[in-house]
Amino acid sequence: MPLLTLTNIHKTFEKGTINENPVLRGLDLEIEQGDFISVIGGNGAGKSTLMNSIAGVVEIDDGDILLDGQSIRKFSVADRSKSISRVFQDPRMGTATNLTIEENMAIAYRRGKKRSFFKRSITEEERQIFKGALEHLGLGLENRMKTDANFLSGGQRQALTLSMATLVRPKVLLLDEHTAALDPKTSDMVMNLTKKVVEEQKLTTLMVTHNMEHAIEYGNRLIMLFHGKIVVDVKGEEKENLTVAQLMDLFHKNSGQVLNDDALVLG
Repeated sequence: MPLLTLTNIHKTFEKGTINENPVLRGLDLEIEQGDFISVIGGNGAGKSTLMNSIAGVVEIDDGDILLDGQSIRKFSVADRSKSISRVFQDPRMGTATNLTIEENMAIAYRRGKKRSFFKRSITEEERQIFKGALEHLGLGLENRMKTDANFLSGGQRQALTLSMATLVRPKVLLLDEHTAALDPKTSDMVMNLTKKVVEEQKLTTLMVTHNMEHAIEYGNRLIMLFHGKIVVDVKGEEKENLTVAQLMDLFHKNSGQVLNDDALVLG
């Protein structure tokens, strides 16, 4: 049984108005335990709406979402966050800038627990857990746990957010263009950390990216969206041998359109 199943997902914004915008149009997707899926597509393809639908930020119009065989369609964002973690594009969205690194880690570690847990001081046992997770990043953040997140660079903050999102192992990790706001060198650093964390923890991951090279290089599966549907789905050896030119040809063959979206980065 797939870990996460999306069946006939429809979502239209501003329904019944002159601005009606159908974004997801009967999307079907089965995600196996341990899949690391790159999600790519042009502007308006439905990538963000797909992620928001899984996280519960957007309420779907039709269809169902099953996690471990159980429908989560009616679950709140808070309920889903107990099993689904997310890293956003903006490094500032994943951390509280006025809190220290260890305080941010504590919030992530205690997510889903009773409110009383948030009122107590950070224990030495928790501090050692946080230190171990930060050491794993190799950025020296374990030596700066009393530093406010506001003093971190964008790359350091995204690395911290990634560590927070996986501190308590989620069933599903959503990466929503989490390197798009970073310079190329920092982006590569965060992507290498992402690969390391995902593979070592065997995390089931969906990663939205505008970088076609990243989409091909990382993960065991790649899907491409167009007009709210999946038009390309490659995995295994086919994905390992895929080139950007072949990906563009696949898109043209399956959608009937030429891929010329300037928002998509060739490498």
